Amino acid sequence: MQRSETPVPREAGTVPDAELVARVCRGDLGAYGTIMRRYNRRLYRAARGILAHDGDAEDAVQDAYVAAYYKLHTFAEPHDLGAWLTRIAVNEACMKLRKRRPQTSLDEDGSGREPLHTHHGADPAGHAEAEQARRLLEAAIDRLPDAFRAVFVLRALEQMDVAETAACLQLNEATVKTRYHRARNLLRADLLARLSVDSVDAFAFDGARCDRIVQRVGARLTATHGPPNA
Repeated sequence: MQRSETPVPREAGTVPDAELVARVCRGDLGAYGTIMRRYNRRLYRAARGILAHDGDAEDAVQDAYVAAYYKLHTFAEPHDLGAWLTRIAVNEACMKLRKRRPQTSLDEDGSGREPLHTHHGADPAGHAEAEQARRLLEAAIDRLPDAFRAVFVLRALEQMDVAETAACLQLNEATVKTRYHRARNLLRADLLARLSVDSVDAFAFDGARCDRIVQRVGARLTATHGPPNA
């Protein structure tokens, strides 16, 4: 079946996941782009929470989307699409972490993080303070133990509930609660007395990064043949 790229309508953000999945399975790559934009930040934050490295996290997300594309026709619960995609991204990130572990360790200063993009607003001083707060928080999160960091990113930044986080990371709910509590305690002494996690957009998924992942995944899928159920 010929793959098409139907223009995404302005109201694409309101199209149910189930309908988008059906379109993708009919060969509509544009619908898959809509799915990616809908879940890019969540997948990136999940992978970033495991890998503590921007570039590696982007690679894991791209690999996850390619893998998910070819499994999409087997997916029976479109209402859980976000959790399903996140689990795939987590698995990809864990594989990358295992591969690099013998050679490298996570740097305490958060190396691998791209410079945060500056958005000029009406309040330069306020923006500078927000940027500094975000950098401090990101560095502190990167210093968390791997197991705590992934849970903290999904619970505090992505605001997923305990059940969703447990499903994505393949943990039991009690473990999620314990790790989240310990992660907050580790951060609190240094940062949380001064910063509100809810007000700091740590590991932001800006437009350029979002576009880059959609374009790269699209190019990889275009180079292959047929829709996911071909």
